[in-house]
Amino acid sequence: MQVTPLIWLITITVTILFFVYEFFAHVRKPHEPSIAESARWSAFYIGLALLFGVGIGTVSGWTFGGEYFAGYLTEKALSIDNLFVFLIVMAGFAVPKKYQQKVLMIGIIIALILRGGFIAIGATLIQNFSWVFYIFGALLLILAYRQAFSSHESSPADGKFMTLVRRVLPVTNEYHQDRLTVMQGGRRFVTPMLLTIVAIGFVDLIFAVDSIPAIYGLTNEAYIVFTANAFALMGLRQLFFLIGGLLERLVYLAQGLAVILAFIGVKLVFHALHVNELPFINGGEPLLWVPEIPIWFSLLFIAATIVIATVASLLKTRGDENKDDLGLTHTANR
Repeated sequence: MQVTPLIWLITITVTILFFVYEFFAHVRKPHEPSIAESARWSAFYIGLALLFGVGIGTVSGWTFGGEYFAGYLTEKALSIDNLFVFLIVMAGFAVPKKYQQKVLMIGIIIALILRGGFIAIGATLIQNFSWVFYIFGALLLILAYRQAFSSHESSPADGKFMTLVRRVLPVTNEYHQDRLTVMQGGRRFVTPMLLTIVAIGFVDLIFAVDSIPAIYGLTNEAYIVFTANAFALMGLRQLFFLIGGLLERLVYLAQGLAVILAFIGVKLVFHALHVNELPFINGGEPLLWVPEIPIWFSLLFIAATIVIATVASLLKTRGDENKDDLGLTHTANR
């Protein structure tokens, strides 16, 4: 895939302009978005992402188009899991509804910057050291195990990192609108708003660790990795307000993501064996008999896993609600 420096410059510039527009058009004035507003903009960004993928497929070939769509689906699913943690963080800090947009916006920008750095590092490692695929594959398998058995019940707002931050920075007990710092008694204090942003930035750093190896398991093209991440993060703020209540119903989301991460981890290990250069494995020669998983299969597998996890979650929560309703009915009839 031929991507010139000019294309990179245009892509990064347009991405920055989108976020600048988002801030001045929707975030600058504190308010809680309506469902209709969130739905319109979510649909717009998802449609834009799909249109961009069609453009890649048309211009560069559908192998790259398939890699983009597989990467976008994976990053979008991981971003929704990210939203769940954002929800816990903001609940932990009791962020007022009308200020949550600003927190989300800054958190998403931090996520994009961090992922951009990881993308550049990953691209350099892949180009110079083929053995890094073994490391990425092993990392994803470990993360898949942790994802499958993790619990979102603990709040990052009460974690050790934030405890350390509170010891270092003087913090006010209350919010001062959406200000990050405030003067009190001639001394500068930070507000809970700044602490929330720091916590979300820390969460973003953790999520970037599994996000970037996951998509590099689907494509080696840094441009596809960046654009898939950018489009997955665009509209994430609106999606938060659109499906905020639905997040709690996606009880099998973590398990679905674990399956996806494990699949990509196995795919990476297979690829590492296929291009092997490590002297203590097969004498430093590639294992050409190891299968390479095609991108069309990866795309179908990821899409099917997301659909199954979502449907199973909704059926489970609906069944639990029906049981609770029956229990209440029996209790009332006694």
